[in-house]
Amino acid sequence: MRIFQKGFNYSQDGFGNRLVYHLQGCNMHCPWCSNPEGMKQEGVLMTDEEWLLDSVCPKHAIKEGKLDRTFCAGCQEKECVTQHRTKGIRLSYEEMSVESIVDEVLANSPMFYDKGGVTFTGGEATIQLGELLSVCKLLRECGIHTALETNGSHPKLKRAFPFVSQLIMDCKLCDEEKHKKAVGISNAAVMENIRLAAAEHPCVHIRVPLIGGINDSKEDIREFLDFFQEIGGGNVTFEILAYHEFGRKKWEQCGFSYQMTDRAHVNAAAVRRFQDEIVRLGLKYMRT
Repeated sequence: MRIFQKGFNYSQDGFGNRLVYHLQGCNMHCPWCSNPEGMKQEGVLMTDEEWLLDSVCPKHAIKEGKLDRTFCAGCQEKECVTQHRTKGIRLSYEEMSVESIVDEVLANSPMFYDKGGVTFTGGEATIQLGELLSVCKLLRECGIHTALETNGSHPKLKRAFPFVSQLIMDCKLCDEEKHKKAVGISNAAVMENIRLAAAEHPCVHIRVPLIGGINDSKEDIREFLDFFQEIGGGNVTFEILAYHEFGRKKWEQCGFSYQMTDRAHVNAAAVRRFQDEIVRLGLKYMRT
């Protein structure tokens, strides 16, 4: 499995204290993404200009602390990361086998408390669905609580339901055309999978990343609320996450252009109104 980040956090990616694995690759292109290094399945070279050495590239793609990525497109050897280990440049992911992940989880399981466990997120974790199913099945057999954080777009997502203790799903937009424009793909499978999860999975948490100028209009909010009322039940909780730009520096490190503007910020009052409307409908709101 390709893992671009891993580590412990508390409650943000599932219940309790959790070991979180970020899997490489995503089929959406959200311009507000906090983990842009996880977008490309093939990974991306990340640089830190302060530590970037000209000498690590024999093709002279690095000059005076700058990487000319036009050299990288046709480079098969990638000597900068295969023959050197520096703070200045690295490939975004590492390879781990399913078995090594299970061993690592079991070795760290004493750290799980408050009903904690393991979370798989991304990028988009279901890009590596076969391996994901295998590792979650093995972890469940070992009694480990598993959580999956997903954009909900995989047509075979239902196959993961039996092996995932907690399902955390994004709902970015209800309107299909707006969804295509915002992230590059249809939300038809997303909406279907959210409905399936709400009907069949025992523990579902729906998150809306609220982005100014993208999905915060009165019409968008009304569509969210109508949809949530349709699927809401005892097994489903909801949460609104306000836009932030914590990932901006990583966009630069990946050589990507960060396109979001100040308009994307939403004020706290707007978030509270949305939260209050969810609660007013008798639905369960859960902060993480």
